[in-house]
Amino acid sequence: MHKTRDYIYYDYTKSLCPECLETIDAKIVFRDSKVWMLKNCKKHGESEVMIADDVEYYKQIRNYNKQSEMPQKFNTKVHFGCPYDCGLCTDHEQHSCLSIVEVTDRCNLTCPTCYANSAPNYGRHRTLEEINRMFDTIVENEGEPDVVQISGGEPTVHPEFFEILDLAKSKPIKHLMLNTNGIRIAKDKNFVEKLASYMPDFEIYLQFDSFKPEVLEELRGEDLTEVRKKAIEHLNEFNLSTTLVITLQKGLNDDEIGEILDYALKQKSVRGVTFQPTQFAGRTENEGAKSEKMTLTEVRRKILEQSTVFEKEDLIPVPCNPDALCMAYALKLNNGGETEIFPMTRYVNPEDILNNSRSTIVYEHDERIKEHMTNLFSTGISVDCAGSEGGEFQQLMCCLPTVKSDSLDYSNLFRIIIMNFMDAHDFDVRAVKKSCVHIVSNQYKMIPFETMNLLYRDEKIKEIRKSWLA
Repeated sequence: MHKTRDYIYYDYTKSLCPECLETIDAKIVFRDSKVWMLKNCKKHGESEVMIADDVEYYKQIRNYNKQSEMPQKFNTKVHFGCPYDCGLCTDHEQHSCLSIVEVTDRCNLTCPTCYANSAPNYGRHRTLEEINRMFDTIVENEGEPDVVQISGGEPTVHPEFFEILDLAKSKPIKHLMLNTNGIRIAKDKNFVEKLASYMPDFEIYLQFDSFKPEVLEELRGEDLTEVRKKAIEHLNEFNLSTTLVITLQKGLNDDEIGEILDYALKQKSVRGVTFQPTQFAGRTENEGAKSEKMTLTEVRRKILEQSTVFEKEDLIPVPCNPDALCMAYALKLNNGGETEIFPMTRYVNPEDILNNSRSTIVYEHDERIKEHMTNLFSTGISVDCAGSEGGEFQQLMCCLPTVKSDSLDYSNLFRIIIMNFMDAHDFDVRAVKKSCVHIVSNQYKMIPFETMNLLYRDEKIKEIRKSWLA
């Protein structure tokens, strides 16, 4: 009788050796009801990593692929092969859904988890001329960019911060976002009032992480509990659209997911929560072999275990990059002073997200939801992606839709996003080709977030290319 392997072989891809960052063959296999990536580097031997703890969800991802949307302009040709030609090279499969402009290296924190190694005395501020050119690079590539995020470092420490916002607002950007640790927002209410003047189409992407002081100290280097509390208080006062961003580490703050969602749903200004498992890059680069990274499916499972609102049908892959993005939507409605939450994604036929036909939504479970969903998606009500033309329900699966209705607007939407930025351990060339979160490099190119932090930020790419050309 033939011997059998202890796994089911499912697929093949290319990955990176976590030691030398060379591309190597990788098998995708099912073992012990989990999905594993098995790799073998000629120089550094075999390695493996769990990439999902839910086989059925991982297989479901393939049903959410759709035609790639290209940028208006590519910046590089293919020479060395993915991921060594960023970007965006002509072989990349997705335009920039979210474009990031890092306006400074400086920060008022020294977070142990920082992928950019930012610190108070690190690097420099970009000049307005450089920043303008970065914005123009995005516009050249995208035409009318969907979402542009001003980041760093900590962007609010830039001495010309509001000039940067004015510059961004002068460009054809549909939705502008500020990525911040919230320290200045907590300390200066006048600052928040001025930020609110940039609405609509402006949002705060607020580092949040945990309610526990000891967790904040481990992730951020200090207890920011009061900072978070005061920042939310100020943002609520001006109803400034906010997304809470949670950097997740297994065994550290993954038990707070439900509590964070419950808290977020009660905040006037909060439009959603983004969960990001730690990417082992920057200051955490050498921790990857010591710590087991949380997978997207583990985060999804913990949301389902800890939340009383969302069910598994609500958390579905996002078609632009289904390997790395999972999303749920809900309606927040006020009923006599009480906030009611109606999950929406469970009523969506996946086929309607992936093609241009009219959407069909199943209503039979709850007459109240039928009423609100009919109101939202009836003729004459537009649900766009960041203000774009069109009213198809498929547009709701963008990162930042706009709802236009007599009775509903963006403040009635609440979204959950799980965003898995791959590192050298779980890197999958197939998935990175569909990366849709891109950073403008110092060479004024659009580099996928994952490869920027692994290869381009500290210019490891130069050494790799040099070794091939030697």
